[in-house]
Amino acid sequence: MTFTSLQHKIDVLGNPARFLRDVPVGAYQYPVQSQFSNWRDEQRSWRETVGLLDQSLHMTDLYIEGPDTIRLLSEVGVNSFKNYGRNKGKQLICCNHDGFLIGDMVLSGLEDDKVNVVGRPPVANWIRYVAQSGDYDVQLELDQRAVANPQPRKTFRYELQGPNAWALLDRLNGGNLEKPKFFQMGEITIAGHRLRALAHAFAGAPGLEFWGPAELGPEVKATIVEAGDEYGLKLVGGRAYGTCAAEAGWIPSPLPAIYSGDAMRGYREWLAGDGFEANGSIGGSFVSDDITDYYLTPWDVDYGRLIKFDHDFIGREALERMATRPHRRKVTLEWNADDVLAVERSILTGEAPGKYMETPCAHYAAHPYDCVMISDRMVGLSTYPTYLSVDHQWISLAMIDEADAQIGDMVTVIWGEPDGASRKPGVEPHVQKEIRARIVPWPYLEAARTMRPHTASA
Repeated sequence: MTFTSLQHKIDVLGNPARFLRDVPVGAYQYPVQSQFSNWRDEQRSWRETVGLLDQSLHMTDLYIEGPDTIRLLSEVGVNSFKNYGRNKGKQLICCNHDGFLIGDMVLSGLEDDKVNVVGRPPVANWIRYVAQSGDYDVQLELDQRAVANPQPRKTFRYELQGPNAWALLDRLNGGNLEKPKFFQMGEITIAGHRLRALAHAFAGAPGLEFWGPAELGPEVKATIVEAGDEYGLKLVGGRAYGTCAAEAGWIPSPLPAIYSGDAMRGYREWLAGDGFEANGSIGGSFVSDDITDYYLTPWDVDYGRLIKFDHDFIGREALERMATRPHRRKVTLEWNADDVLAVERSILTGEAPGKYMETPCAHYAAHPYDCVMISDRMVGLSTYPTYLSVDHQWISLAMIDEADAQIGDMVTVIWGEPDGASRKPGVEPHVQKEIRARIVPWPYLEAARTMRPHTASA
């Protein structure tokens, strides 16, 4: 059946918390070559030498230009836009009217009245809706991610990361490269082309993200590869790239809080019936028939520190009410090796097999939610389980009630879906398993915690 909008799909199929558990779409796609060498060495590159990450295809770009650009961003974003403009980077965070997250995207100030918003689709779609349904003097240009876009991309986007990244970037630039501070912008010349750049450091390692017209991408890449040989450069494929978020401590895809409430109905009627939001699968051991139980607050993902009540924005009143309440705390979980091996052993013996753990990213839904327990009490949610070969360690990101989120304490992650499986194609019959985990800080690497100040993108 063809659905004319997300609201139409909900009207026909009913409870979105149920149909999103069974939609056939799996984890978020990274449409680049899976491996160039092997994902273990590719993971090692940004720790030990330098890795080239190709971000050209998997993210949606929205360009906003015009006199009301900053006003529009300020009214959808919970963070402040005072003194924002050209060559400023920012993590744009958007909430619904009740203060729950729609998502976040990376914002680059191209000019004082022109920005590029980059990331997963929900925030770009929300901005487009607000702009088109309100009175804003702006022009919008959408360049969708490759899996939803039959046209060539507008830009290429590469990132060099690792301890040798700055030396290689200086070589490519011909020397004298001015190194922008974290989340600040600059420029770099590669193969004779002047490119815009952002000090982003996605995996938490030193480096620079840079972009330019798509037709220049192959030439720029070839120049990087040729120059990078003496710096130990490795190309990073989709499998290794997918582990960056967990290592850096970024929860990339909270379920957008748009599926309920009269205030969001007009938006649901505007959204496509076959788009990302209509097919963003939910997976994991946490199951609820109330879609709002999957919504997250900014504090759940450690964005509470970025909320600035110095301007009017969508969700402000709700967030002001939430501010003094207890919150969940974002942490990293180190999974117990013996318990992970027990899952693997069960698959090999076939005796009560656990859910298969795809390596290095055990993500089988767009929005993974696993229960975190202390004894028989649920204290939070675990998401994006990932194997880091350099550390010989499975980790996940988690959001745990503040009173229980004590560094060094042990919790239990429930791995696998109840009653054996959902109808998602990526979920085989299995039984749930308990995996002990130790609470540690985020980002996972101590060096990344010191390099990446938590207030830099406010």
